[in-house]
Order: sequence, then structure tokens, then C-alpha cells
Amino acid sequence: MKRKRHVWKLKERELQLGDRTLVMGVLNVTPDSFHDGGRYADPDRAFARAIELEEQGADIIDIGAESTRPGSARISETEELRRLVPVLKRLRGKLAVPISVDTYKAGVAAKALELGAEIINDPSALTFDPSIVKVVVRHDAGLVLNHMRGTPDTWARLGPLPDVARTVRQELAACVRRASLAGLEKTRIVIDPGLGFGKRGDQNFELLARLGELASLDLPVLVGPSRKSFLPGPEDVGKLFGTAAAVTAAILAGAHIVRVHDVREMIPVVRVADAILEAGR
Repeated sequence: MKRKRHVWKLKERELQLGDRTLVMGVLNVTPDSFHDGGRYADPDRAFARAIELEEQGADIIDIGAESTRPGSARISETEELRRLVPVLKRLRGKLAVPISVDTYKAGVAAKALELGAEIINDPSALTFDPSIVKVVVRHDAGLVLNHMRGTPDTWARLGPLPDVARTVRQELAACVRRASLAGLEKTRIVIDPGLGFGKRGDQNFELLARLGELASLDLPVLVGPSRKSFLPGPEDVGKLFGTAAAVTAAILAGAHIVRVHDVREMIPVVRVADAILEAGR
């Protein structure tokens, strides 16, 4: 149970990773996300929720304006900006923690960084719009490379991978190389194995069990198991406790950041897991 320390360079600051697990709070400003779709589509409600997430203990606020739930369709850059820009304008200068924007579009990333975001969380790991890395380089921002297999509308038809952990590690390594060749410093990159993003059922548990294998890439690791469909149980209580178990497993396996919807409920989970990790050193 060891976790290497890293410094993550962002647009306006540096984050220390490894001393404790950071919590990334999810804010979806979409009408169709799988958990909170439509709840924060109104900019005023989204603004209030972002403030609430910070007060609950989130270290980063991750805002998404396009759903990547299984089966979802892609939207235009214009529509994504229509949802996102009013929220970013309201939040500018109002949060002490950095804002991350969940997008794979270079145009959306550029506008978000101009409006105060410091991190781009690319759910496709440069596979949908490779030019997004140039935007990140130009703005000296941080980048999350999230492994995705296929596209949300094809996930249901994909079979299991022969060796999911090895494949994810190799493909993330290739993404990191592409980002580096585009001029992005390694200290600006965080990797995410992409739980649920084209992986079938139990292979997500295998990814969690073998998360430590990503340490060979010598990069900070973010894990987002929150309320994913592979977790057993009913939507509310079952998904919440399943998330807590997956968050604990991820931290004990070396995750530096966990991405969750329920920040208030997950903060004590993270603290206990960190305490166990520290005791095992």
C-alpha cells in the first residue's frame, strides 16, 4: 500500500498529490446524465451546487455539459458551450478550488480555459479530438486522460477485453506519449483508467484490483467509480455504498484523486481509507 507523491501543475497553481486523496466533485449541467441529469441545467442552480460542493470538501469541481452515459448521443460544440459558458461566467473568481471541465472538444476546452477553468478532463484520452492537447499546452493547464473504449453508443455491443488492465495501461501510455510529443509537460498529466467507459461488468472490478499496475507510468491516477452501472444494488442506497467500497479500494490501490457525485458522503470514506493507507506505510 504505497502511493508516490506528485506535483500537478495547473493554469494558476500546483496541487500536491499523494499526501492525501483529493476529491473531485461532479457537477453535470446536462439534461441527460445518468445520475443528476437535468438537476443543475439551470445556471443559477449549477452555481449554487458548485459552491455547495466546495463547502462539503471538494478539492476540485469537475463540470460536464455533455453526457457520456452509456447509449448517449454526441452534441454539437455550440450546444455544449450554450450549457457551459453561463455557469463558468457565474463561477469565475467565486471558488477557491480549481475548476475542471469535462470535454473532448478543443473549441470547448479553449473557451473554458479562457473563462477560468484550470483543468481539462478529456473522457476520450485524445481519441475524439487530438487537437485538444494543443489547447491545454497553450493555456498551461492540467489534463486528465480518461481511457475510453469505443463510444457511448457502442459500449453495449462491445465484448470483454482479454486482458483489460494490460490494455488500459498500454493505451494510456500511448496517449501520454502523444501528449508529450505535442509539447505537454508530464507534470500536467493525470491518468484515469475509465471505469465503465466501454469495459464490461466485472472487468471494472479487475481494473480496481490491478490499479497498482498503472504506477509503472509514473503519473498521478484519478478514479471515478461514482454510481456507475457496474456497481450492484438499487440506484440510491446501493449505489452510494457501492461507490464507497470502490472509492476505498481505489485509494488503497494507489489512486491520488477520486471523482464522485456525493462529496459530503464520500469525505469520511476517503479519510478512513487515507488513514489505513498511512498506517500501512
